Amino acid sequence: MNLSKSLFAEFFGTAWLVFGGCGAAVLAAAYPGLGIGFAGVALAFGLTVLTMAYAIGHISGCHLNPAVSFGLAIGRRFPLAHLLPYIVAQVCGAFVGAATLFVIARGKPGFVLGNFAANGYGPHSPGLYTMQSCFVAEMVLTFFFLLVIIGSTDVRAPKGFAPIAIGLGLTLTNLVGIPVTNASINPARSTGPALIVRGWALSQLWLFWLAPVLGAVLAGLIYRVFFAEKASAAAAGD
Repeated sequence: MNLSKSLFAEFFGTAWLVFGGCGAAVLAAAYPGLGIGFAGVALAFGLTVLTMAYAIGHISGCHLNPAVSFGLAIGRRFPLAHLLPYIVAQVCGAFVGAATLFVIARGKPGFVLGNFAANGYGPHSPGLYTMQSCFVAEMVLTFFFLLVIIGSTDVRAPKGFAPIAIGLGLTLTNLVGIPVTNASINPARSTGPALIVRGWALSQLWLFWLAPVLGAVLAGLIYRVFFAEKASAAAAGD
């Protein structure tokens, strides 16, 4: 693995995820007469991951998500030494994607920042869900999303179909999660818009790091213990 190329790939890939997914929410979801709604936004997030998985999966693994990197590291599918550089690249990419979206969005007459696709709980949850509900949702959705990722990229899985499974998996998590938290499942995706909105978004950002990372770590452990072939897991950890 060429680490510098991988980091550039993660930077641009995460920028695309935030720009494309959050852009669908900010620019298209509520557009009069052409609004794509929650389902359209969920599909947009899935498509960003699917397209980038084919574009950069062979370069960096296309994590685009600190929780994914944590889960793969715990599952011995990713070098622990590369974890921090990957996370830095992902967060920087997420901010650039969000900032680019902000530059475009503010050009509309009457623009109001609002929540700018930021994730939130309580009064900032789309459905006004409590902090406890949002924490459980983010942890459980990330847990199953990581199982999809680890399973579909297993050496025993059908070749070439992992990006489709992962893209559809992210679409599904967003279909469930958007009404609850605006669907993070990704600390970097949450950080980008939060740095634009600031205030309440930054004060609630802890949940959208802690819950997804916990869910991902749990998924990595469970897959490693119950589903991985011992020889494969040992080889991946070398």
